[in-house]
Amino acid sequence: MKQANTSSSHPYQAVEHIKLGADDMNQVLAIIHDATKPLVFEGLCEHFPIVQAGLDSSDSAMAYLQRFNADKPIIGYKIASEHQGRVFYNDELTGFNYSAGQAPLAVVLDHLKQEQQTPTGTGIYMGSTDVQQFFPGFAEQNTLQLGGLSPLTNLWLGNQTNVAAHFDFPLNLACNLVGRRRFTLFPPEQIANLYIGPMEFAPGGQPISMVNVEQPDFDKFPKFKLAQAQAQQVELNPGDVLFIPSMWWHQVTGVDDFNVLLTHWWRDTPGFMGRPNNSLMHAMLSLRSLPKAQRQAWKAIFDYYIFNDELDDNQHIPQGAQGMLTTPLDELNARKLRADLSNKLRR
Repeated sequence: MKQANTSSSHPYQAVEHIKLGADDMNQVLAIIHDATKPLVFEGLCEHFPIVQAGLDSSDSAMAYLQRFNADKPIIGYKIASEHQGRVFYNDELTGFNYSAGQAPLAVVLDHLKQEQQTPTGTGIYMGSTDVQQFFPGFAEQNTLQLGGLSPLTNLWLGNQTNVAAHFDFPLNLACNLVGRRRFTLFPPEQIANLYIGPMEFAPGGQPISMVNVEQPDFDKFPKFKLAQAQAQQVELNPGDVLFIPSMWWHQVTGVDDFNVLLTHWWRDTPGFMGRPNNSLMHAMLSLRSLPKAQRQAWKAIFDYYIFNDELDDNQHIPQGAQGMLTTPLDELNARKLRADLSNKLRR
């Protein structure tokens, strides 16, 4: 039997590191405002009490977390040892390779402690969990001060697990609180080389790359070498903060036997503009199955109306008649567009 080529010894590009203190958040915000690539802010959150507790010991970090638990069951995942911590699909892609269920935080932490003391290779994972709802009071001393922004804050914890490469629409400042995590990041345009899985369902609800970045199978996924050439990788220490620009693909790997991450998600455009993935789903319905010539014609129309770098080049239309072409789109015209689209979708 031919053995698959799974070498992963690739010299990834390094993520740029910046050293600023907690008192320099205005400067941090100014830097990321124009950033189009990932950035690491070394030690930016090392003053957080949870970080200091984790530097003392895993037990101290776990005890600190439990002080804020709202006694609400959280969703935890258990991954059998043969999957080596990979949060993924089953072999038939009819479901997932883990078992999930609700349990008190104390139970999840106890399972993590057992794995530390008597390792079986079982992956234990808690995905995106809202801080305000499940850990009230935690944010008061353990979140970044982002000025006028109101980010969604979520906690993630587990042992040596890895989450397949995916993208998020919001911008993200990810605080590595306990343990070490490795991020492998790919520019948005590398989607064609990442072998994306089903759209209907995915482990985290967002389409993922089918490639195991830690052990890529180049016989099965040859184009992934092109994605590797453009990828960046970084291992975060406790207290480091990673800025992930909107739409960058990233695989996340827990390096240590207990690690905790805090994400700050926000969008830099008004909420009334809606979610771009809704447009993608509508395009799947109405455009994807058209004949090639028609799809190419619509591509030109989308380029003109949507992706043109000079979107405000409408001087040939009186401003009062521009309607939905107004740049930037205002809330009134957004509401009109939404109502018109909603009516048409119901026909």
